[in-house]
Amino acid sequence: MLKIAYHPIYKHPLPEGHRFPMEKYELLPRQLLHEGTCSAENFFEPEFPTDKYILKAHDADYFERLRDLKLSTREIRKSGFPLSEALVKREMIIADGTMKAVHYSLEHGIAFNIAGGTHHAYSNRAEAFCLLNDQAIAARYLQYKNLAEKILIVDLDVHQGNGTAEIFQDDSSVFTFSMHGKGNYPFKKEKSDLDIEVPDGSGDIEYLKLLKETLPDLIEKQKPDFIFYLSGVDILESDKLGLLSCTVNGCKERDRFVLQTCYDLNIPVQCSMGGGYSKEIRVIIEAHANTYRLAKEIYF
Repeated sequence: MLKIAYHPIYKHPLPEGHRFPMEKYELLPRQLLHEGTCSAENFFEPEFPTDKYILKAHDADYFERLRDLKLSTREIRKSGFPLSEALVKREMIIADGTMKAVHYSLEHGIAFNIAGGTHHAYSNRAEAFCLLNDQAIAARYLQYKNLAEKILIVDLDVHQGNGTAEIFQDDSSVFTFSMHGKGNYPFKKEKSDLDIEVPDGSGDIEYLKLLKETLPDLIEKQKPDFIFYLSGVDILESDKLGLLSCTVNGCKERDRFVLQTCYDLNIPVQCSMGGGYSKEIRVIIEAHANTYRLAKEIYF
């Protein structure tokens, strides 16, 4: 069965006019239920995790100051969100959703988190709407529980997974692969184990060619026994914060290729949604929903 982490806290209230499309976390599960892709039993509600798992990926000083609402004004500004107790609780519950999802991935081949993909969160700081790095925390959790020996993080958000790269820079058991827009944020990029910079304005043909030339060989070389997939939909031409020119169908084919590859090779995969900032919320929801539709088609 396809299992999906979701909690009502994912939709966090923001000041009017804020550019982050928080409503997508409420609309996406509604859409999946409405169209019959999912039923209520597909969803599970994550909880408040213990600090020790978060501290496997994040520095104690940073996490404690975040938890106690003691970040500096500059740190809060870089996070992109007004800091509050409710926001911190939300971030921790998102991380728990990804940690719990890995068990369902191991059992069923694939599992999702409606939120997550918070790849700009460094070990010691927040950045760009990311306060805690959910997939990094879950990768450390897998290691701690001895559930995986070699982990591959496939980050196909339009922005480089700079925080993820920093967290695992000295860990050869976690391979970080980021394929992102060359001219896009972050303008000072970190060094992933493999970075592929996609030229600005690239569309479906160029984008998919790069991916298909890279991923199978990478998996063959690294031989991961678990994959984290960050399926950001900000590669779309309509995205306000991306500089690529992919269509919704091209984004869908990207997801099909990644998920079919994982399925064919029998490698468990956990998917977190990542970014999506198209002007029309319906475009964001359609692109994200395609990932779930494909998972159901391929796996179930």
